[in-house]
Amino acid sequence: MRITTTLITGSALFLAACGQAPEPETDFTTQAPPEAVEQAPAPSRFDIYASVQLKPDLSELSDHQREMISLLIDAAKITEDIFWQQVWGDRDSLLAGIEDPKARRFAEINYGPWDRLANDQPFLEQYGPRPAGARFYPEDMSKEEFEAWDQEGKDGLYSLVRRDESGQLQLVPYSQAFGEQIDQISALLRQASGLAEDPEFARYLDLRATALLTDDYQASDMAWMDMKNNPIELVIGPIETYQDGLYGYRSAFETFVLLKDMAWSERLARFAQFMPDLQRGLPVDAEYKEEMPGTDADLNAYDVVFVAGDANSGSKTIAINLPNDEEVQLSKGTRRLQLKNAMLAKFNQILVPIADELIAEDQRQHITFDSFFGNTMFHEVAHGLGIKNVLDGNGTVRQALKEHASALEEGKADILGLYMVQKLREMGEISEGELMDDYVTFMAGIFRSVRFGASSAHGRANMIRFNFFSEAGAFSRDEATGRYRVDVPVFEQAVEDLSRNILMLQGDGDYDAVAAFVAQYGNVGEQLQADLDRLAAAAIPVDIVYQQGKEVLGL
Repeated sequence: MRITTTLITGSALFLAACGQAPEPETDFTTQAPPEAVEQAPAPSRFDIYASVQLKPDLSELSDHQREMISLLIDAAKITEDIFWQQVWGDRDSLLAGIEDPKARRFAEINYGPWDRLANDQPFLEQYGPRPAGARFYPEDMSKEEFEAWDQEGKDGLYSLVRRDESGQLQLVPYSQAFGEQIDQISALLRQASGLAEDPEFARYLDLRATALLTDDYQASDMAWMDMKNNPIELVIGPIETYQDGLYGYRSAFETFVLLKDMAWSERLARFAQFMPDLQRGLPVDAEYKEEMPGTDADLNAYDVVFVAGDANSGSKTIAINLPNDEEVQLSKGTRRLQLKNAMLAKFNQILVPIADELIAEDQRQHITFDSFFGNTMFHEVAHGLGIKNVLDGNGTVRQALKEHASALEEGKADILGLYMVQKLREMGEISEGELMDDYVTFMAGIFRSVRFGASSAHGRANMIRFNFFSEAGAFSRDEATGRYRVDVPVFEQAVEDLSRNILMLQGDGDYDAVAAFVAQYGNVGEQLQADLDRLAAAAIPVDIVYQQGKEVLGL
C-alpha cells in the first residue's frame, strides 16, 4: 500500500549510523587489459535511482540558524572533494571525459567509474576492477608487504599509506594529506559555532574543528554525545570504513546536515533505557555480552538537509548510529539518528513496489511504514549491543575481522534489531501493530537491501541473512507466483540462531571462521538473482539520489 506523508506524520508509531609528506597522487585510472574490460551496461542501468528533493521546512529557524546551515553546506562540499580524492582522484578530468550525460551523472552518483550497486563493476569500458583499497594505499602494495611492515598505527583510521622517496611505505595523516581543505572546513565550523544558539552544539563545532586539524576525534565525539537540544545536527569528518575493502581500517570523509523533528524524537526517547536489559537477554553465553552499553544513548528523528561524500555515494543511508569509537560507545553509548524523509521516500518508491512483486498477496497487508521505521530504528540501536572487543583481549572486533568486520556488524545490527522488536513486544513496550508486520516488512527489506550488491556491507549482510533464513526454512517461495511467504515459528527461531552465530563470531574474533561464514552465505544464488531481475524488469528503483543544495532550500 501507499502511505502519504500526512498519514505517516500523524500515525501512532511504535517508533514506536598525517618531515613533509608527499602530496597524494591526483590521477587514478586503473585500467584492465582489453580482454578483462567489462562491457558498458544497458542505458536503463543509469536509471536505477529515483530522484528525491531534500527540502525540509526551515520556516521555524532563526536567521542565524539559516545562515549556519548555509555555512555547514559549504563545509560539506569540501568533504565531497576529499572523498573524491580518497576513492578516485581528479573528479573533473573523469567527468569531462564522459560524453553521455546519463553516464556522466552515474559517475557522479558512484564517485567514479564503478557501479556501487553492481559489485563495483566498471560501467565505462576503459576501466578495470575497482582497487579494493581505493586510494588509501599504494596501488602496487601487496597485503604481504603491508602485514610485514613494522609500523605503529598502520591500522589507524585517519591516515593514508604512501611511499616515501625511497619507495618505502609511510603513513600520511589526513590533516597533512588534505591540509588545505581541512583548514577551510575547520574555519567554516568555527564560523558556524559563533552563530549556534545552543551552547552544546557550539562547543561540538569548535571541538570538531580542532579534531580535523589534529586527527584526534575522541573529544569531539564525546561532545557530540552530550548534545540534546540542538535543532540543527551535523555529522562531519572521516567516519565509516566501508570504502577500505582491503582491510576495513581507513575512514572516508562525509557530511550529514540534518534538522531535528522534535515531536518524533520525543516518541523515540524512551527506548534507550532498555539497552542494559536487552544486552543481558542476548541469546549467547555471558562472556559474549559482558560489555554493558552506555545508558546515555538517545534516539531521535531527523529530516535530511544535505549529504556529501561517503554518505552520498551509491545507496543512501536511512539511519545513523554513531560514534564508532569503541571507548566512547562503552562510556556514553551511541546516538541513533533516524532519517525520516529519506526513509519515507524509500518506503513509498521502493519497498512497497518490491512487496507487490515478491511478497505473498495475503501477507502484503503486513507491509507498514511503522514497521519499516521500527526495524530501521532498532537496527541502529542494535549496533550498541553485543561485543566491541574480542574475548582473547587482542583488540577490537573491527581490527580482528578486517575487511569482513563491516558486513558482519551490519548483519548483527539487522538481526538483533528484529530480536529487540520481539523482546520489546513481549515486555509490552511495543503495542501498535503486530509482530507479523515486523517480520513481513523485514522480509521485503531483505530484497531491497540485497540489491545494493556485494560491494556494500549492507548488501552482503542481507545476502547472508537471506541464505541463512532460506536454509532454515524461515520462508517459502510459491513456484506458481514466485512470491515469498514468512513461516512465523521458523522465522523466530532463525532470528535467534543467526543472532547467536554472529555474536559468537564477533566475540571469538576468528578471521578465518568469519571468512568461511561470509563465503558460505554471502552470495546471490540463481533463484534469488532471477527474482531480483524481476524487480529490474519492473523498473523498480534500486535506491534514491538527492536533489539538494542552497538553491533547493531557498538559502
